[in-house]
Amino acid sequence: MKKEGESSGHWLWRTVRKHFLAGILVVVPLAIAVLILYWVFSSVDDLLQPAIKAIFGREIPGLGFGITLVLIYITGMIASNIIGRKFIKFAESLVTKVPVFRQLYIGAKQVVEGLSGTGINKAAFREVVFVEFPREGMTTIAFITNEITDKSGKKLYAIYIPTAPIPTSGYFEIASEEQIVHTKIPVDEGIKIVISSGMILPDEIVNGRQPVEAPRSIARAFTSTPEPEGPTKD
Repeated sequence: MKKEGESSGHWLWRTVRKHFLAGILVVVPLAIAVLILYWVFSSVDDLLQPAIKAIFGREIPGLGFGITLVLIYITGMIASNIIGRKFIKFAESLVTKVPVFRQLYIGAKQVVEGLSGTGINKAAFREVVFVEFPREGMTTIAFITNEITDKSGKKLYAIYIPTAPIPTSGYFEIASEEQIVHTKIPVDEGIKIVISSGMILPDEIVNGRQPVEAPRSIARAFTSTPEPEGPTKD
């Protein structure tokens, strides 16, 4: 809508800029999501394309991805019954005897179980907290990943401090109770804050501290003031 006294050229530029920015907010996230899905699809599909070419004499796009999904589903069916679990446990006991492969396999398994919520810790990120980082006086967002106890019985927290806007890289720290500030921010909201570099924030951030309240004497003075009698002037 054209403002009063605004020139036609300025109004046109303002309208074009507004619509262009609105388009960016729709197209860019969609394009990023599509590119990521395409990369995942291509990477998985390319794994079985050599075998498909050897069998059918040519590559068939998409077939490798479909076969991979079927194999994952069949593996899940096998792992869901007693005999399958025993077989997988026996196979794991064999492969984990290989020195280098053992560390890689166990580490990857723990990460996947943590992210999927099926591991011992039930979740990769348990809680959103605030910590002083990278120096005193500067606060950043972090995620509690585990709780540990030292020899004296003192509780310590394993925390992950992500980097923005890509939270897959970051810093691992051990912090005490006194070094963290608990929040009531949901984990998914915390991840949004990191990815958006703080541009997306919850409507209300509660850090666990008691809200500041007026003294009761002042509160009673406001609530006990009698209503004025008779007509009043504005």
